[in-house]
Amino acid sequence: MQSSNYFSEVRHKRYAEVSVKKFLIIWLLIITLLSGCSTQASYSGVHEEPVSETVFAMDTVMQLTAYGAEAVVMDEAKKRILELEGLLSTTNTDSEVYGINQKKSGRVSPDTASLIQAGIKYGDITNGLLDVTVYPLVREWGFTTNNYRVPDKDSISRLLKNIDYKKIRFNKAEASVSLPDGMMMDFGSLAKGYAGDAVLKIFSDAGIKSAMVNLGGNVQTLGKKPDGSCWRVGIKNPEGENYIGTVLIDGRTVITSGGYERYFKDDNGKVYWHIFDPVTGYPAKAGLISVSVVTDTGIYGEALSTSLFIMGIKEASEFWRKHRDFEAVFISEKGSVYVTEGLRDNFSFSEDYSGHTLTVIEQ
Repeated sequence: MQSSNYFSEVRHKRYAEVSVKKFLIIWLLIITLLSGCSTQASYSGVHEEPVSETVFAMDTVMQLTAYGAEAVVMDEAKKRILELEGLLSTTNTDSEVYGINQKKSGRVSPDTASLIQAGIKYGDITNGLLDVTVYPLVREWGFTTNNYRVPDKDSISRLLKNIDYKKIRFNKAEASVSLPDGMMMDFGSLAKGYAGDAVLKIFSDAGIKSAMVNLGGNVQTLGKKPDGSCWRVGIKNPEGENYIGTVLIDGRTVITSGGYERYFKDDNGKVYWHIFDPVTGYPAKAGLISVSVVTDTGIYGEALSTSLFIMGIKEASEFWRKHRDFEAVFISEKGSVYVTEGLRDNFSFSEDYSGHTLTVIEQ
């Protein structure tokens, strides 16, 4: 049983998270729009005006900005996000995923089918650290109900028996899926990245050359800025409200997973965050408090940021050396900052952290 003060702290924390997110979105938008990495010529010589829309979905404030977009295109993008939320929510009783979790079988839409396949694919790539069947465990800890608690070891052991993405039975030809009793799927570790990819496709299909979407801190870009320069994306300080540095990107994606994003404290002040190790059943504690991944697609970035956080810096570095199809910024619990070699010239500390030492992970 948690104390009433404890619950007040959690409620206050969640309210503050929404306010801070709104502030950070506005702040980040200003940085990305006004700063660049070069003074190259613009694409066409014409500086089109930015068109922005805000939508609240997937428990996140999302900011969509596209240069030269027509209102109908922005409306289509917003509808697409809301459509995906309606399909993928684990708590909305009308959603497709909710229905599958309850019935343990059924036919699925193309979007849900794509995410099931992605969950299996990235589960294999990360050796099971990205597991889309972790939902019962997350729920047991209270992260879906806000009724936070530390489960007893027996409860965790029982739930771990049904956490294994390899037990998902997906029939691609029939677009159907079945789950063992006790298993549930949750695409929270992939959905925002998938949604971002979908929005950028809408923009690209409409002929838009320059766009940026910020899905609760996940920043995805299309092309360069209208003046031909790179986008400058802030990396949040996990222990403060400012940013520790910036990354320069050109039509790529920056996805961040951090323990600071959502957590609770027990009566003794111990912190438990929302990123779980599917092997132990407990919040991941491998020495990292933030991982930002730079990739070509949002869904891959989502999968990697979660998995690398669980791995810790040593294993994550080896994973990067093996795959070399992404770059990353790691911040440790001790405050050390590491970047992979491809970001050596594209990461810089903010003025407040200019005295920090940067460690470059090399091949």
